[in-house]
Amino acid sequence: MKYYLVVGEASGDLHASHLMHSLKKIDSQAQFRFWGGDLMQAEGGTCVKHFREMAYMGFIPVLLHLRTIFRNMKLCKHDIVQWKPDVVILVDYPGFNLSIAKFLRAKTQIPVYYYISPKIWAWKEYRIKSIKRDVDHLFSILPFEVPFFEEKHHYPIHYVGNPTADEVRSFRAEYQEDFESFCATNGLDTDKPIIALLAGSRKQEIKDNLPAMLQAAARFPAYQVVVAGAPAIAEEYYATFISGSAVRLVKNKTYPLLSHATAALVTSGTATLETALFEVPQVVCYKTPVPGLIRFAFKHIIKVAYISLVNLIVNREVVSELFADRFSVDNIACELSRLLPGEEGREQMLTDYIDLVRLLGNDVAPDNAAQLMYIFLHQKHLRLLQSSIKVDVPKQIC
Repeated sequence: MKYYLVVGEASGDLHASHLMHSLKKIDSQAQFRFWGGDLMQAEGGTCVKHFREMAYMGFIPVLLHLRTIFRNMKLCKHDIVQWKPDVVILVDYPGFNLSIAKFLRAKTQIPVYYYISPKIWAWKEYRIKSIKRDVDHLFSILPFEVPFFEEKHHYPIHYVGNPTADEVRSFRAEYQEDFESFCATNGLDTDKPIIALLAGSRKQEIKDNLPAMLQAAARFPAYQVVVAGAPAIAEEYYATFISGSAVRLVKNKTYPLLSHATAALVTSGTATLETALFEVPQVVCYKTPVPGLIRFAFKHIIKVAYISLVNLIVNREVVSELFADRFSVDNIACELSRLLPGEEGREQMLTDYIDLVRLLGNDVAPDNAAQLMYIFLHQKHLRLLQSSIKVDVPKQIC
């Protein structure tokens, strides 16, 4: 079958590449054409456009690149129609992908599958109307999305498991480097336990969060502070914050770092889930502009109770969330102190992580999604075949 995938950022490239790998295992004739990245290219097929040419984040960057965004949408729609795939698989990136879905529903008969559902439970809940209208099947990687879509909005979805849980599980099963070897390889002190800092994947996040994280962690001299370097950020950028200090940077080794960390300070995002799955107690830190206004919006406008995936999945406060008016060096240090060995907060958090793992389950997300997609496509082809068979009914002989 012919699969057309549309991805707009690095995380989507990762998840889509795993999905492609799983599809190839059950469909030996699979052909791929996609908007994606290097990981998808490694799986084979034709890359129409790299996500680096379309990943604009924030109001101002989007506004400045509107012409490019619209040109990309037009190209994507035209290319899909020309290639005539059996299905279009959209991966996250809702601002772009929901427009593609609307076009396909209105102008073609090509089914639309959405892998990693848009987070409309957090904002832009009105998008449920277009999802119901334009998306044939929605595949979720977060268990709490099932009641949101099915009970609140009466729209059936498929929870297929969580790919981050898959990745961490696989890594931990194979990783064998001990603490001393890890420290020796990365120029760290073998005599001090590690406090890991995961300050985000974008420059603005790092600029906002890392200074306060560093100040808070510095209050614990018995520990060494290690920053997890994001893949897309140059070492020189981190040097502006840690140069001349004892803090160390470890690039592209977040999972090994978490394997050996005693505690962590983490900016909200997938990193909070990864940290929990490595059983590392953490404090979630996220600086925002106009903190008073953000706190008001969170209480009265934003429709979720938490900002971290850990708390959202478990549906209670497992990890402390220090954002908006709660973000300060003193608060970060205070919460961190509760999570160090021997402290009551540490044991409670580790116990709560067990509930998180249970709720996520053991399913392999891309394998489950690929199997369901393949079944749905075969069912569709069978229905089309049946509808195309015309049976001549003879006239009754009187």
